Amino acid sequence: MAWTTTVLFEMNVEGNRRMVFGKTTTDSADDNVATGLSRVDSFLFSHSGSAVEANAAVIKETLPKATDGLAAASTDDGKVNVICTSGDVLYWLAIGF
Repeated sequence: MAWTTTVLFEMNVEGNRRMVFGKTTTDSADDNVATGLSRVDSFLFSHSGSAVEANAAVIKETLPKATDGLAAASTDDGKVNVICTSGDVLYWLAIGF
């Protein structure tokens, strides 16, 4: 299965730079958040839940991140790899192009 991402809000912030805010529901501990951007300059996220997380989630990328060259550009653009606890719900903010 794949993570489920919903874009909740997006806007242009400066020229063609965009800000995208979304929600991702995880079903494994390591996958990608699909931001819809082609280059991610900044990525922030927080968990949703009723308790403190036992394990902190981390971003497994170097930013700014464009296509990594390992996958076809159409399948890798704007995806940020996150390692977290399976079942987490992440709210995130990405800024880029």
